[in-house]
Amino acid sequence: MANKGKSLSRSIGLLLASSLVLTLFQVVSCLGAQQPLPLETMPGERLDAALAGTTKDDLLLFWEEKDLYVETATRAEKPLTQVAENMTVITARDIHDMNARSVSEVLNRVPGLFIDFNGMDFSGTSLPHIQGSESRHVRVLLDGVTWNSLGSGEVDTFTIPVQSIERIEIVKGPASSAWGSALGGVINIITKGTGDTTIPKGMVSASYGEANSQNYRAELYGKGGAAGYYLYAGRQDSDGLRKSRAFWQNNLYAKASVAPTRDLDLVFSTGYSNPHINSGATPEFNLRSGSNLTTFFATGALDYRISTELSLKGSAHLFRQKVDQRFNFITPNELLRKVVFDEKSGGGNLRLVYAAGMHTAVLGMDASHGTLDQTILAGPFYQSAGQPASSSVSPSVDKWALFANDTIELGKLAITTGFRLDHDNITGYFASPSIGAAYELGEYTVARATVARGFNSPGIGITSGGGIFLLANPALKTEYGWSYQAGLESGIADAVQVKGSLFRHDTTNEIFLDATNRFAKIYRNGGDITRQGYELEAESVPLYHLTLKLGHAYVHKSADSASEGIDNYSYMVAIKYDDRTSFMAQLMGNYVWWNLPAVQGAKYDTFIWDLALNKKIFTTDNTETEIFANVHNIFGGAYYTLNVQPNPGRWVEGGLRFRF
Repeated sequence: MANKGKSLSRSIGLLLASSLVLTLFQVVSCLGAQQPLPLETMPGERLDAALAGTTKDDLLLFWEEKDLYVETATRAEKPLTQVAENMTVITARDIHDMNARSVSEVLNRVPGLFIDFNGMDFSGTSLPHIQGSESRHVRVLLDGVTWNSLGSGEVDTFTIPVQSIERIEIVKGPASSAWGSALGGVINIITKGTGDTTIPKGMVSASYGEANSQNYRAELYGKGGAAGYYLYAGRQDSDGLRKSRAFWQNNLYAKASVAPTRDLDLVFSTGYSNPHINSGATPEFNLRSGSNLTTFFATGALDYRISTELSLKGSAHLFRQKVDQRFNFITPNELLRKVVFDEKSGGGNLRLVYAAGMHTAVLGMDASHGTLDQTILAGPFYQSAGQPASSSVSPSVDKWALFANDTIELGKLAITTGFRLDHDNITGYFASPSIGAAYELGEYTVARATVARGFNSPGIGITSGGGIFLLANPALKTEYGWSYQAGLESGIADAVQVKGSLFRHDTTNEIFLDATNRFAKIYRNGGDITRQGYELEAESVPLYHLTLKLGHAYVHKSADSASEGIDNYSYMVAIKYDDRTSFMAQLMGNYVWWNLPAVQGAKYDTFIWDLALNKKIFTTDNTETEIFANVHNIFGGAYYTLNVQPNPGRWVEGGLRFRF
């Protein structure tokens, strides 16, 4: 009966999803009809009249020239209309309107991304899954630096300051022909550029919320002599919105650019963060835990224009991340275990980019070296079970890759072919071909389709083991598979932008954790797993300052290791009022169905609604003062995937933002 109930829910959900576009178009038409018009006005003229109060920027909201160029799909800038991959772009304006505190909050509003929040607190982890992938399948980049853990391959983004982001480009589905190990997709975080005026510009903001939650930010950018600069400093602090999960961290970020010649641009950036987390007590398990992190990175990049058609681009980076986790019994007050992960990596890349005539071609190479120093200390509980008091491993990995792709423009048709050969000293060689096409069916209508082979290399902490708790499995194989996607994006009557995508991802050598022996867990390769489903999105241009946005994603996963498949799906609704001069209000609701086992004690069968408000209170030619407020989880819904880490109920924060 339970399965029949879920089947009925899915049928209703599919019916609702299929009506998203029609509903939105009807809303737009009704809004247009409210304006008094002569009776003889035709329907098309009626909509034109309703749109008469909007600006050219409103009508071209989705197709403005400045937003048309993206770089993540093939690692070279090209028009979005020529991108074959399923891609989403989030801008700094989007982030500002959300009053977002973290990258995960921003990503949580993208259909097809499923963010697994561990508590939704300031300190809660938040692992991204794209179209049902594992978190380790999603590659996250910041200024060209891979943010994924060398040990597990998973990624958490709360150490990235959201204020410094210019845009986020998301490729859904395997992106291995351009980026290597990226079976689920790529989230490329592009930071703000340096300033171009001698008089500095910047922003200062401060906010305060419940549980003594504080958030301070400051940025400064400008130009001194021949060098441009961008500086950011921030601090977050909270006593814990649930279960005393206290948290604080400082963030620093700096970028400098210089052009020694008219054909050469050099950019350098560096960043630092130091989160301190008290995860609070879990009486159900007689445990309390906490962790300290330190993240540091530095990059250097060059762009040399050899000719008007050919350029040489390259970058180098250093990255270090140290995690110190401690787990203690509440009673007696003694150590259960302590784990220290100290990761260091460095590498670089070079790319030749040719853009002329019908071609946008890239030829490049990547290389990197990484080490993981992992130390585990066991308390009396594990020692009494025959486990050693301590264990240390120091695995390393060396990687290199060659890649090439070409986008060929044939009138309204753009065909992209790509190929990449990867090698690392643990799993050996892997080849990733891809082919895709984008076709402009009309002025604002694009059809896209791709076929790609992707892979995911296991983390070196998985293959080397953890000594006390995790056995090594150096024979672990790479996960790989083929992906097929097709989609259509179109503007209707200059009023509504709609987008639909179908996907199927077939994966072989699924990696899973064999935990039959709690003191000797080990990762193994399993059989095949298939993820297939669809995404639907619709967004109106502003009418009478109102915008409506709807989204829905559905994934069905079936694996050889499971007797039945599972369904994940989500719904997103956003209503926004923005007069573009002084006031903005945005109400957004998110619903995610995870389909987790009942024994896990998760709760998520509800919409979570958030409200963001921005009001400019004082403006001059050179300054702007704004107050803002957020009401999180307005109706106090329960949303968590682990019962020992419940999410906060309704909580409020507000602050002041000053730009100059």
